[in-house]
Parts: sequence; C-alpha cells; structure tokens
Amino acid sequence: MATITIRDLPDSTKKNLRIQAARAGLSFEAYARLILQKASSSGDFRLFNILDLAKKYFGSKHGVELELPKRRSKRHSIDFSS
Repeated sequence: MATITIRDLPDSTKKNLRIQAARAGLSFEAYARLILQKASSSGDFRLFNILDLAKKYFGSKHGVELELPKRRSKRHSIDFSS
C-alpha cells in the first residue's frame, strides 16, 4: 500500500472533511481514502478548461457574444537590409 502526504491543505477543508467523516461513521483517514478511491475510478472527474466554462455560462446560447480585441504589437519592425 502507498502512503501520501498532502501539503498546504486549508484548515477549513480538513475540518469539513473531519465532520463529513464523522457523519459517515468513518475515521478521517478512511474517509479521505474513500474519496480518493472514488475519484480515481470515476470517469466523471476531470479538470475543466477555462474557455469551455466561459462558453458554457457566457456563450451565444445564453445571449452573450464576446468579441475579442484584435492583437496589436507595440513593437516596431526592424529593417535588417542596411
């Protein structure tokens, strides 16, 4: 069996997980293990692309059309012919 350490976990997250574990009648460790097992075996868990989320909530289906500004370069062209 493997062992992991999770650094920089907010105290509020740990507190909420402890409460949920107690409600489920499990130890904190067993509850965290269960969450990780479910997440690793579920095909539903995925990271979201910010552009996909923006289209989902602000896309043309919702009456929002966003025009991206044209890109302009402030750099001047360099003439290498001299």
